[in-house]
Amino acid sequence: MHLVEINLMKKLNFFVIIAVLFGVFSLANAQNKPLSQRLGYTLTDRIWLADDGTPVGIPKSWTYEQGVQLKAVEQLWYATGDPKYYAFIKNSMDYWFDKSGNLKYDAEEYNIDHVTPGRALLTLYRVTADEKYKKAIEQIRGQLKTHPRTKEGGFWHKKIYPYQMWLDGLYMGEPFYAEYSMVFNEDNWNDIANQFVWMEKHARDPKTGLLYHGWDESKQQKWANKETGLSPHVWGRAMGWYAIALVDVLDYFPKNNARRAELIAILQREAEAIAKYQDQKSGVWYDIIDLPNREKNYHESSGSAMFVYSLAKGIRNGYLSDKYLATVNKGWAGIKKEFIKELPDGNLDWEGTVSVSGLGGNPYRDGSFDYYMSEKLRTNDAKGLGPAVMAAVEMENLEHGQFGKGKTVMLDDYFNREIKKDDKGNEYSWHYKWEEKGHPGYFTWGKQFESYGAKLDTLSAAPTAANLANASVYIIVDPDTDKETPKPNYITETDIKNISDWVKSGGVLVMMGNDYGNCEFEHWNNLARKFGFEFNKDSKNRVQNDQYEQGRVTVPDGNPIFKKARDLYMKEISTIKINDKKVQTNLTLNNEPIIAVVKYGKGTVFALGDPWLYNEYTDGRKMNGLFQNFTAAQELSAWLLNQTKKK
Repeated sequence: MHLVEINLMKKLNFFVIIAVLFGVFSLANAQNKPLSQRLGYTLTDRIWLADDGTPVGIPKSWTYEQGVQLKAVEQLWYATGDPKYYAFIKNSMDYWFDKSGNLKYDAEEYNIDHVTPGRALLTLYRVTADEKYKKAIEQIRGQLKTHPRTKEGGFWHKKIYPYQMWLDGLYMGEPFYAEYSMVFNEDNWNDIANQFVWMEKHARDPKTGLLYHGWDESKQQKWANKETGLSPHVWGRAMGWYAIALVDVLDYFPKNNARRAELIAILQREAEAIAKYQDQKSGVWYDIIDLPNREKNYHESSGSAMFVYSLAKGIRNGYLSDKYLATVNKGWAGIKKEFIKELPDGNLDWEGTVSVSGLGGNPYRDGSFDYYMSEKLRTNDAKGLGPAVMAAVEMENLEHGQFGKGKTVMLDDYFNREIKKDDKGNEYSWHYKWEEKGHPGYFTWGKQFESYGAKLDTLSAAPTAANLANASVYIIVDPDTDKETPKPNYITETDIKNISDWVKSGGVLVMMGNDYGNCEFEHWNNLARKFGFEFNKDSKNRVQNDQYEQGRVTVPDGNPIFKKARDLYMKEISTIKINDKKVQTNLTLNNEPIIAVVKYGKGTVFALGDPWLYNEYTDGRKMNGLFQNFTAAQELSAWLLNQTKKK
């Protein structure tokens, strides 16, 4: 062999070794990611491939399956702070707009399934305030205004399926309808609640608690029982759609609306039936839930994932008893064993999802057991993968600890109360609010508190012993100046006494100010001095345009709050003057305190001269991984909750 050939062989062997090592590293890296993200990769990059004429991850036509997909991707976004998930949602929805910015959507088809992707449009509008998305949202809302209904008022499943309500339809329409009502301040809550009440009234078997797939008001369909109008069988995924519709609608349904309790009661009844009919050997659920011993019946993955998601979320939010944890854990273990397959390249396949199951149509589907068994199973079907990702996110929430359970995080809306008007002239409070998904809001931070099982609330009145009684954490941010609000609610001596008494009895107070010129200091510092510190009238870490590095704050090792977050972004902050040796400096900038912590009686005060953790610097869209504010939000949320006691 010539010397040249020997050298060539050596080089080839070297590159083969490098390729193998890279493959091993990539596989190990993939396997180390949370299951939600690994399944999420399949959901975004390994379905609806480009060979159907659309970009990867986008279906060839407008479909509810994409709505399910994108809601799961959104949950990944708020669980990770990774902007790639937001970009995927935006690119996926923008695909359906023409060059003039109009959504290609046929409302007069009156298909309730087509409403579902509208949830992604609501997310995009709430994040960007782009009127393009609002116009599209109004198209979909317009459909619901004229959508055909039963005599009671229940939405028909489709115009081509007259007089029929299916369990599926509650997920397809109601979460969008509820979020729209919250965002645009429309009082549709009775109508929304009635959809669930009527569906349960007609579809629920009082003996088993299970709900039949569909109901025909006219009782004319071949599949319909001539006395009840019900379809013959209990289909697992249909009950799954109904369950996740309930837990998702409750995200938006007003807490002070009496009918909220009705929805929770319906969820509790369904949860009891779901747990009762879980297959005890495998932990998952059969396609036809109540016929486990019937030949050809099988374990079905999408319904199983929906049940785990809805029960886990119901437990975390306090709608369901912790007794269902056993059902959830057993179900998730069964899902991982039976439906998730790891490939040699480290990717995951999701197996065992039935492609479709419907009633009527052409060719006619008679709702018989044999019909349900005739539908094919698919691998990596969005109807199963989407709920699988949602379930994985919820299970990871449970696994990282629910030490916020039974605790409420109260956000001030009295001292910081800037007002805007919507398109209808209604006034609303904005800037550093839980529900805001745009740059100025605290939606991302709020999701971190919720992931630990805490509840969020807002206090729009002066603090008193009574209205702070149920709060574990009370956050006051950037009190108004007279430039921001015509008549600011300044902090009074009475407020200081009420707040300090509450802290002394065990409350956790968070004081997040702002730099000089952007915050009211005189009354704000009266409160701060009560705890042994005050905010300096300065403005440090000023950032010019997009030179983000100017806002870097480095956390040294050993910080008791920020154990992983090291590179933080804080711009234009006021430093802190320590007046009492009991006050501990948690973080400094150029040797000046910028975060202080003090124990006061049985409680704790956390202070920072900046609003800091609003979406602009936590949701990843603006700086895309340059800093670790999202991780800091997770760690601060956990630390604050761990300082508290249950109320």
